[in-house]
Amino acid sequence: MASKEYGVDLDALDQLVKELNQVLKDMGGPKDKAKNQTYLPDNALGKGFSERDRMHKAHNDMKDFIQTQIVDKIEGLIDDFGKKSKQTKDAYADAEHNNTMK
Repeated sequence: MASKEYGVDLDALDQLVKELNQVLKDMGGPKDKAKNQTYLPDNALGKGFSERDRMHKAHNDMKDFIQTQIVDKIEGLIDDFGKKSKQTKDAYADAEHNNTMK
């Protein structure tokens, strides 16, 4: 019975890690916009009516939601996947090195 050999393309895993790191760098733009470019000054909606407070609070709540529930979670997911991909690549590279030494 012939043995089947399986291989892992270490270059492809390395390229994946590089691309994920680039995505993380690129995430700085949306993260910066969500944090700093959606500022609504306190008096921008006027003064002296109850709806202003609700609209201002709704804006701040949505801004916080976008930052914490969308952008930060996407960034965390990409970072976690990148780290795990690097660990996987390193483990396969070590195993390959150990096999060639035997």
